[in-house]
Amino acid sequence: MLRKLTLSNFSVFGEAQISWAAGLNVIVGENGTGKSQLMKLAYSLGWVSQAQGLATRQTKDELQRRIADKIVGTCRPEYLGRMVSRKQGRNRCEVMVTFASPAKSSFRFSFASNSRSEVKIEKMPEAYLAAAPVFIPTREMLSIFPGFIAAYEARELEFEETYYDIARALNAAARKRRTAPVEAMIERIEKLLKGRIRLDAGRFYLLPDQPGQGRIEMPLIAEGMRKLAMLAYLLMNGALRDRGTLFWDEPETNLNPKLMVLVAEALVELAKQGYQVVIATHSLFLLRELSIQIAKSQTPPDASFISLDRQEDGTVTVNQTSTTEELDPLLMLDEDLRQSDRYLELP
Repeated sequence: MLRKLTLSNFSVFGEAQISWAAGLNVIVGENGTGKSQLMKLAYSLGWVSQAQGLATRQTKDELQRRIADKIVGTCRPEYLGRMVSRKQGRNRCEVMVTFASPAKSSFRFSFASNSRSEVKIEKMPEAYLAAAPVFIPTREMLSIFPGFIAAYEARELEFEETYYDIARALNAAARKRRTAPVEAMIERIEKLLKGRIRLDAGRFYLLPDQPGQGRIEMPLIAEGMRKLAMLAYLLMNGALRDRGTLFWDEPETNLNPKLMVLVAEALVELAKQGYQVVIATHSLFLLRELSIQIAKSQTPPDASFISLDRQEDGTVTVNQTSTTEELDPLLMLDEDLRQSDRYLELP
């Protein structure tokens, strides 16, 4: 679980420090302010920590290689140095990450703008994460799942590594035993889908509740429904584990408002059940719905709302609050409010 991320000269960020809530974290900002890159970096570092903990060789060289490979694989620059803030002459990026558990699981590293794949570790961790984070990209995975893992491993595909990672996370049978809150979330989603999610011979299907209907292939299900089905199956097979971190980039994509309400309910409930949730969104509707779900909860989760604001020099500053009302400014979400005003002014 993430606790703190400190950046210097990473991508569009000059100097930035993000303190992550143990529960729900929501990132907002205009296009080009680094929302996805921030999430992918944080995800990559959690993934690296867990992979290093499982590795037979836990040397400094191995950790440096894993960091470089994962950042390049998830962010997809031509080479690692392209992730350093663009300035005249050489520049250097410095990153430090701290995890909440286990203790002393922080590490610090840097790389230069001319680095092809070289990372320099300045501080080695003394412990590693037990649970790997999960990253859900903007596009759903169930419809392209069949054969994707084998194709990705054998060929050069124009998919960032988060798609490969989520495919591997999905590629496991459902567990027989799950906690009551998790089971309730799965049932809520499947009730909306009007069927149960199943993985059979490398393909995902929906088994309709209505008697007499045969199973339905996932490509025949609406994309918004497939995104919810993907979340349900990650809960079913245990890829999303207690005290693990879920990253979800723009969960509102291709969802209607009714489905967004369910997503907001699920995300808040996950945060209440001990999962750390990190999302990036452009949707004022989803942002408001998350606030509603938190406000009406008897035991609201710890929450952090993170706004990214581009400055005149091109760098991005980070503002953090515990509620949406304190977000200043609301950045691109202000456009939704201005559109509402224009609509009310129509004759």
